[in-house]
Amino acid sequence: MNILVTGGCGYTGTILIKKLLKLNHKVISIDTKWFGDFLPKHKNLKNIKFDIRDLKKKKLSLKNIHTIIHLSSIANDPMADIDKNLSWEISTLGTELLLKEATKQKVKRIIYASSGSVYGIKKEKKVNEKLSLEPISLYNKVKMCTERVILSYKNNLETFIVRPGTVCGFSPRMRLDLTVNAMTHSAVKTGTIFVNGGSQIRPNIHIDDLTDLYIYLLKLNKKNSGIYNAGFENLSVLNIAKKISKITGAKIKIRKKNFDPRSYRLDSTKLKNIKFYPRKGIDDAILEVSNSFKDKKFKIRKNFYSIEWLKNEIIR
Repeated sequence: MNILVTGGCGYTGTILIKKLLKLNHKVISIDTKWFGDFLPKHKNLKNIKFDIRDLKKKKLSLKNIHTIIHLSSIANDPMADIDKNLSWEISTLGTELLLKEATKQKVKRIIYASSGSVYGIKKEKKVNEKLSLEPISLYNKVKMCTERVILSYKNNLETFIVRPGTVCGFSPRMRLDLTVNAMTHSAVKTGTIFVNGGSQIRPNIHIDDLTDLYIYLLKLNKKNSGIYNAGFENLSVLNIAKKISKITGAKIKIRKKNFDPRSYRLDSTKLKNIKFYPRKGIDDAILEVSNSFKDKKFKIRKNFYSIEWLKNEIIR
């Protein structure tokens, strides 16, 4: 199958593309490469430096592309707040430009990486796809609006929207601004896990399960198109810290001021109904990430701290 991956050099894209190539798919990756390029050279991979916003003036050949896996985005709340216009331009307006081109060039399917945070703060213990969206941050609003842009094309494209929880686990293009990854790194580096608040609930998904899900959706019948939550472990930040402490031996230090109040769960029953189940969990991610940091062959880079890198190196 011929597949376009937007944001292909990112944390998730780097893992996903390696798996797609192993399955003998032909892949085009487009990415600004702001955070580096960790993709392998491969005869079935075209790795193009491309800003999705440039679709206003540059044509992107989607000839014979069957599916777009759309990962391109400003990745989370703090990053979106650095430059509010940038987030709208890349995620929402960029998606509109991409979809116009995709329909012109007869692309069959789009799989979009949205976010479980579009629900906002919910009291319900089972936050399923039928509940209303009540985004509370710019990032949440951008993701919600981008979903609506994609759904407006559902008569032209088979649309699959994934709302992941917080992703965890090792990637060559590491992100150290994600809950499990950040706290595990702190545990290994300093011997202390800093917990901001602690009672907030976060749904979590291992990066291998998320990338496996995108691949699973490639072969799913179009009658199953729609929206899917993807977060299999709903735990408080403090309980995540306790897991990290048990594995690494690090101490926990709780900070009660200036913490992110977002607290939400995800019910992923709909995914299980189409026979998709996770293979890994938070414990696996902690072990992988802690072992990678202990391995001197793996070098921590400044661009793994995505928020500071975007603020200081990209937006000046």
